[in-house]
Amino acid sequence: QVQLQESGPGLVKPSQTLSLTCTVSGGSITTSYTASSWIRQPPGKGLEWMGVIGDDGRTWYNPSLKSRTSISRDTTKNQFSLQLSSVSPEDTAVYYCAARRRTTGRFDVWGQGTQVTVSS
Repeated sequence: QVQLQESGPGLVKPSQTLSLTCTVSGGSITTSYTASSWIRQPPGKGLEWMGVIGDDGRTWYNPSLKSRTSISRDTTKNQFSLQLSSVSPEDTAVYYCAARRRTTGRFDVWGQGTQVTVSS
């Protein structure tokens, strides 16, 4: 069964770097999926796409977050990661990882989400 699981600290201090990892089970991030993505939802707001890493390792970022965002992957662990630098309370959100399956061409596999609060 395909599963994605986010992990990382639930509390980050302002100006620090937020780091999250998504562990994929039930399929390889390089063969079963064509892309892996991070999305977030601030309280009371809609979903915001942050960026994506393709199966070839190329990355694309939301222009509004590009200067602070980095997405990488570890194919040996079947994981991909998010780093968001210089965080502020406005970065408080539920963070999701998602993957686009090669068979469907859709981002239809999602993690359950993890709450990250930015506060001193």
